[in-house]
Amino acid sequence: MISKKMAEKLNDQLNKEFFSAYLYLSISASCSSQGFNGASNWFFIQYQEENAHALKLFRYLDDQNVDLDLRTISAPELEGLSFIGAFEASLNHEQKMTRHLNELSDFSFQEKDHATYNFLQWYVTEQVEEEATLNHIIDQIRIVGNDGYGLLTIDKELGTRTFIDPTL
Repeated sequence: MISKKMAEKLNDQLNKEFFSAYLYLSISASCSSQGFNGASNWFFIQYQEENAHALKLFRYLDDQNVDLDLRTISAPELEGLSFIGAFEASLNHEQKMTRHLNELSDFSFQEKDHATYNFLQWYVTEQVEEEATLNHIIDQIRIVGNDGYGLLTIDKELGTRTFIDPTL
């Protein structure tokens, strides 16, 4: 059984996951408007992944008979994002999500809520991949600098990403 405090924290995380999806959809639109269609695709796939993360948590809460608390999602502030800025903003966001998930995992352990602790380890592990991927992309962009051909090559590579539901 999930305690009331644990349920509140999990509902907070659920809404953070939905915000993440909304953030990536917004960045996808920003990249598209700048002509970076590959990056737009990459962020659209990221939106789909984050939505899957949210739905995984949604199902867990529902299975645990927790009252779901879906909240209003605020619009992300993304004005003037450059190509590299989109990925740096994403990395910053993922680092915040990592901190939230680590705190949530710590709390579930303190609560001796072993089912939730085990459930959250999937998210903790997923965050390692999220940050590593973004760091790799940022490194590539820094290597090419402002070279147009280099940026277009990276953008083209980003466009090859396809959605595979990570929660399956």
